[in-house]
Order: sequence, then C-alpha cells, then structure tokens
Amino acid sequence: MQRVLRSTMFPSLTRMENTRLGWSPGSWRTKEAAQQVDYADEEHLQTVLNAIRRQPPLVTSWEIEALRKQLREAAAGRRFLLQGGDCAESFEDCQEELIKNRLKILLQMSVVLIYSLQMPVVRVGRFAGQYAKPRSKSLETRNGMSLPSYRGDNINDLEFTPEARIPDPERLMEAYRYSAIQLNFVRALADGKFADIHNADYWGLGFAQQSPHIKSYQTIIGKIREALRFAETVADDPIGGLNRVDFFTSHEALHLPYEEAFTRQVPHSDSIYNLSTHLPWIGKRTLFKGSAHIEYMRGIRNPIGIKVSAEMAPSDLVPLLRNLNPLNDPGRITMITRMGVAKIENALPGLIDAVQRAGLNALWCCDPMHGNTETASGGIKTRRFDNILAELETAMDIHTSMKSILGGVHFELTGEDVTECVGGASDVGEADLNLRYRSTVDPRLNVGQSLEMALRIAQKYQALEQV
Repeated sequence: MQRVLRSTMFPSLTRMENTRLGWSPGSWRTKEAAQQVDYADEEHLQTVLNAIRRQPPLVTSWEIEALRKQLREAAAGRRFLLQGGDCAESFEDCQEELIKNRLKILLQMSVVLIYSLQMPVVRVGRFAGQYAKPRSKSLETRNGMSLPSYRGDNINDLEFTPEARIPDPERLMEAYRYSAIQLNFVRALADGKFADIHNADYWGLGFAQQSPHIKSYQTIIGKIREALRFAETVADDPIGGLNRVDFFTSHEALHLPYEEAFTRQVPHSDSIYNLSTHLPWIGKRTLFKGSAHIEYMRGIRNPIGIKVSAEMAPSDLVPLLRNLNPLNDPGRITMITRMGVAKIENALPGLIDAVQRAGLNALWCCDPMHGNTETASGGIKTRRFDNILAELETAMDIHTSMKSILGGVHFELTGEDVTECVGGASDVGEADLNLRYRSTVDPRLNVGQSLEMALRIAQKYQALEQV
C-alpha cells in the first residue's frame, strides 16, 4: 500500500480537508462566474474539455513546488520576483525569434537586478497560456455594427467579422497545443547555452544598442564577468550551474472550464494542482466577494496571484487572504498591486497596514502598468513611461517607510521594438504610436523601455539602501 506524502515545509489543505470545506475542482460553478463565455454548442465544448483532460499536463507539480519555495523566499526579502510578458498572447506569435527575444529581455533585466540587488531573481513569464482576456464590454461596435468583443485567441478571433467573433471551443485545444510548443522551446533554451551568464554580453538586441542606458548595462555585465573570471581562476575550474536558468509560467486563470480541465491530483500527493501553469492569478474584474474565481483558486496547491486595485478596501483584503491562504503560508499568495500613479499614495498604505496588523503572510509585488492606461489623442490606448516608473518608485518608498518588503515587479513587456508605451529612453511619442503598435489588447513596454526600467529599479533600490 502506497503512503501518501504531504509536504511539511509548505503545508496546504489536503484533498480530504478541501472536501470537508466544500471545495472541489468544480465547486466554482455554485458561485458567480464573471467574464465567462457563452458557447452556442455546449456539447461541443464538453467534448473539447474532455479531450484536454486526457492530454499530458503543461507543467509538473515539482516545478510548482520549486516556484512556491522561491516565492516564499521572495516574501522574506531573500529573492526578487520579475514577472513579465505579453498582455494577451496570440497564436500567431508562437514563433522562434519572438520567443527568444522575450526571454532575452527577461534575462537582461534579471541580470541587472541580480547584480544590483545582490539576490537571486525569480523569473516568471506571462506566456504559454495568457490567451484569455477580460473585457469591460461584451460587445464592440464599429461603423454602426456590434459584434461580440474579442476575448483572446483561445475564445475567438481578432478579425471584426460575425464569423470570427463566434466563440469556438476548438480554440481551447489550440491554446493547449501552442502553450505546449512554447514551453518545450523555453525549457530547451533555459537549459542550454542561450541562458549561460558567461554569454550575457551577447543577449543585447540590435536596436537596444542605441539606448542611453546600454553603457550602464554593459558595465554591469562587465563587472559580473570579471567576478566570474576571478572566481574561476581561484577555483581552477569553470563555475557550474551558470549555464541554465529557471523560467516559470503564469497567466490569468480566467476561463474556468479550461482551468478545471487541468486541475488534477498527482501521484504520491494528497494535494490538487492546476497543471496548466505554475502561477495562475485572479484579475481585478473577477476579484469580488462570492466570485467563482476565488472559489476555484482556494483549493488548488499552486501559488496564486491576486490583482489588488486602489478600490480594494483593507477590510475586504484581510478576509480574502484568509480564505485563499488559511494556513498563512508566505509562499502561497502574491499580491500584485495595480493602483495608478494618482491613487497609490492614498490606497497602498492602508492595505499594507491591514495585512501587517492581521499578521498575514504574502509577497507584495507592484504592477505599475494597469493603473496607468490612458487614451492618446489619436484614440489609441497607451501608457506613459514616467507614470509607470513613478508608481513603482512610490511603491518602493511606501513599503520602505512601513518596514514592509516589496518583493517583486510585474510588467507587460515584449522583446520587440514596438511603439505602444510613450516615453523612456527610446523616446516614443504619441505621434509614433501608429508606427509599430502590435498588441491586440493593452500596450507593452518595448525592449529598450524594459531594460531602462530594470536599471531604474536598481538605481532606486541602491538609493533607498543609502538612506
């Protein structure tokens, strides 16, 4: 008879305990499920979901446990979380160079942070599953014609035609396949010379060389290489373990039937995991009392994220954390604050104080993107680099003053030279937005803006240490 093993280092509710508390992978169906999809053929949907249930998982339980351990260390100030990637992935962007470039910029940013913060960085990508997006309106109107809104490539198509906007269950299987392809390639790159820190000076993309901050980056890389050469000279042998990195995946767990299809118990464990991603999160639009998304997330073993806006009341945050993390494990919850530069000073301190007074454990992470979205004069959605940076620096100041730990950052970014966010060293203006605006939903930092942001984070942290 096999003995079921339960982690004592990172406790979680067992399957039997969850059952006693009324949770199951499908108990979310008894709650209010916002942002869900109306399919014309429910039987077709169930056929596709059953097919997905028979497929191998996208991630493993031991990868999830490794991330949970690292996030626990980040919550204690011994690591730093860098979470970044596309606003909404598209099937079309599952291409070799696009994937490589996205990993390159995350590697570049992480090297800057590792050197400057003097601690390991947890790399979590918004990829291999970020195919569903919440929408504020169910219909989109153009030239007097109204059609269902585009909700992401795993639901319908961006093309504005009646046929393209019909939700298609087969797209869920396509999302699975494209996620698997990406993960396979990412794992191969992360485990090979592509990620070797000895080759860090070759990570730079051609157009990034024009950034005014590229010299600072090259200086940091040069100092790292000098330290490596010295250590290897003393050791008389190459330092092992520097030719690979860990990349974890994350996406908003929005499409609950899809997430439920990946919700499984693994051998030799009495916990239940979502094996579609390492770190699923709940977005602002589905984080409300009685939410089906909260109900679903409370029972899975994965570390989870919650997007905390300026509208979140401290009196609501505390019971939410207790519901999602009844054992108060610091590796369980990542609170991703997305306030907006105009609101963060009034909203964030009260939330931090409430969590501290309640003695609750969580990792604080700043998303300075979503609260700073605006519409440019030409009617295009954009974000200003200065506002993004200002919210991030304000978050650092608030956490420092309250003796709290800001353990991570969350960006929508790309490794491409897009023109979607205004400002920064790349000097993108509103008139430039039409040049290379490729996002299907929200604007992303381009490669130069992303690298500059990492350098500015490093400078701010070093300044705070001197205070």
